[in-house]
Amino acid sequence: MSGVYDDPWAYELACSFRDVPAEVEVLLGWCAERGLAPGTVLELAAGPAEHAREFARRGLAATALDLNPRMCAHAAREAERAGVRLEVVEGDMTRFELGRRFDLVVTMLDSTSHLMTLDAFVAHLRRAAEHLSPGGLYVIEMSHPRDRLSDDPSVSTGWTVERDGVRASVRWGEPSDRLDPVTQIADDHVTLAISGDGARARVVRDVVPYRFWTATELDAAIRLAGGLEVAAQYGDFGIGEEAVPLADPRAWRMITLLRPR
Repeated sequence: MSGVYDDPWAYELACSFRDVPAEVEVLLGWCAERGLAPGTVLELAAGPAEHAREFARRGLAATALDLNPRMCAHAAREAERAGVRLEVVEGDMTRFELGRRFDLVVTMLDSTSHLMTLDAFVAHLRRAAEHLSPGGLYVIEMSHPRDRLSDDPSVSTGWTVERDGVRASVRWGEPSDRLDPVTQIADDHVTLAISGDGARARVVRDVVPYRFWTATELDAAIRLAGGLEVAAQYGDFGIGEEAVPLADPRAWRMITLLRPR
């Protein structure tokens, strides 16, 4: 049985509640606030590479890297269908070597939850630093610690989306999914039910290991990796007066901006 990451179209549909163009606008705004006008961008653990495709649509030289060959093939097809130039690379976010640097590097949608150990996170940060241009910016979007450490999570584990007449009901995690207090890993049970006009009705089920990272662990990984330092942290996508501090009650993400040390 294939999992949710082996069905890129379904995965992209499940995540379509995200406003990718608006998020890319904010990412570019954060660059502009720091005097950076990126010409090149690298999206790591990109999955369907929606953000990379949007950067490409705006004229940036965009590269998307992902470990899953089906995700890579889907990203390349969708970029071609949209008429944008996107380089797609199959690779591991802890071991990639592209031989060049980028003005902007991004890891979105809490993809760092696939880094199961501190060693893996440090290796990832070192690879990102090696691929970042002087004066460049690395943006990591993670889930807010509140989601795993409090009884009042920032986001729901269940939601429904509809796009082009196709409906998806998503459950990402069940009440019985427990975080191991030693490893900080939970096996999240995922159910994705698809129905609607033009779509083959089906249910995708999977168990996705999820590694929870606290803010202090992220800080430790950055210091151990070397080469990067924190430029800012936010709790949502917003620029200027719309920026949401990480500790704000409205915060629902942990977004960290890193720059070369």
